Formats: sequence, structure tokens, C-alpha cells
Amino acid sequence: MSAPDLESKRKRLDAILKDLGSALVAFSGGVDSTFLVAEARHILGRDKVLAVTADSETYAPEELQRARDLAVRLDVKHLVVQTRELDVPNFRHNPPDRCYWCKRELFTHLARLAKERGLAAVCDGANADDPKEHRPGLRAAAELGVRSPLKEAGLTKDDIRALSRAMNLPTWNRPAMACLASRFPYGREITPEALERVAAAERFLRELGYETCRVRDHFPVARIEVAADALARLLGDRERITRELKTLGYTYTALDLEGYRPGAMDETLPNAERGMGNAE
Repeated sequence: MSAPDLESKRKRLDAILKDLGSALVAFSGGVDSTFLVAEARHILGRDKVLAVTADSETYAPEELQRARDLAVRLDVKHLVVQTRELDVPNFRHNPPDRCYWCKRELFTHLARLAKERGLAAVCDGANADDPKEHRPGLRAAAELGVRSPLKEAGLTKDDIRALSRAMNLPTWNRPAMACLASRFPYGREITPEALERVAAAERFLRELGYETCRVRDHFPVARIEVAADALARLLGDRERITRELKTLGYTYTALDLEGYRPGAMDETLPNAERGMGNAE
């Protein structure tokens, strides 16, 4: 995208934020929400923005610490709230619309919090690319009146990375992250033990240098996805990886030859459901 087009979208975003006046932003510490918090802080000022991060079993502990560190760097007010998605049967049983129930629970809580704090709106980091994917959480946001300023301004993921880079945000080239629940086939119940197993397996892969990776849990099989250009290198590490994953309880370790792609678990869904607009 040309610089003038990108600047036009940014001005549109700034106008949306200014019109809101104040905002509570759902802040995961990922590419999109970090950019949104930084821009909201710039346009609205520190006292008019509250970044809220969910401390959940479905996110790795290091993700929470990353969000805390980013909030300090961005100089924004930051609040961590406890969420219990596994207490919600429609989430725990892992149906194709699992993300809807998670986001509905979260946004209901954030709406109450915004009202208590006198903030005009709850905002999320959805961008203009998200409706093209299987993201039932967008429906929960729409039902509860959550604003998506990045999407409203027409900003795509590539746009957000470009603007983040220009702002020297450390997240500009960060690999996509997602709720750990996205590692399980639909219909398989999500448990704390399974989430811990997946988190530990992916942490080990990242320690080996595979920043872009997923461990899809078909227990007792672990299906590993890494970037296509890392497939050959991973084969060289296969003994270390299989040994570590066996200690985590996996009997078999498989390498997905297609490599990492967002929404791999959605490939089993009928086409109509894939367009419901939870990838990753």
C-alpha cells in the first residue's frame, strides 16, 4: 500500500478514536492490540485509555508477562482480570463456535468494567482481514456493541505491521499468536492439563528457534506446524523434539508438511462454517 493510502487510514483511525473520547481496550500484547493501545494513548491521552488483559488458562504465562511489559513501555494504565473460560461448557466442549462463547464471556465482563470506570467504549483489536476468516468472536463483539477501530478504519494486518514498525513498536514483526484452545480438534474437550501440555511443547520449540510454530494436539499425537522454510531444519532437530514431547506425554510426533498456516483446525469444517467470520 502506498504511503498516502496508509496515512489516510491512520487519520480515519484517529478520527474514530477522537470521536469515542475514551476507551477500554482488550489488550493481548499482540500486533493489533498493541498498535491500537499505542494509538489510543497518543490520541486520547493516558487518563482516557485503559488496557485490559485477561489472565486465562488458555494463554501461556509468558504472554501475560509480555503484555505487562508492553503496557509499561507504552505508558498506559493496565489492568489484568481473571477469566475462567473452562467453566463455560460451550467453550470447554470445543464446538466450532467456541470463540464466540469465550469472547461473549470476556466482553460482558469488560463492558461492566468500562461502565464502572466511566469509559465510553470497549474496543478490540480486530482488523480488516479478520472477517475473511473463521472468527465467531466477531459475532459476540457485534452483539455486545464492542468497537473495532482498526477494522472500521480499513486497516489490514500488513498495514498495522507497517505502522507499528514506523512507530518503533517491538511487536511489528511478531508472529501471530492465538488462544491455546485453537490447538485442539473441534469436539475434543479442552482441559487444563492439555493446555499445559501444548504450551510446554510450543515453548520448547521456540527455545530451539522456531518462533512461528504450532503444536496441534491430536493426543497422543502431536502434529507440529512450523514455517515452510524451517521444515528441513526441524528434521535435523527431530531427536531432541521427539524426546522432549514424549516427556510431556505424547506417544507420536508428526511434522505437517504443509507447514504453519492460520486456522489449520478449521480445514475440517464445511465451507459455510469457515466463513462465519477463530483462526490460528
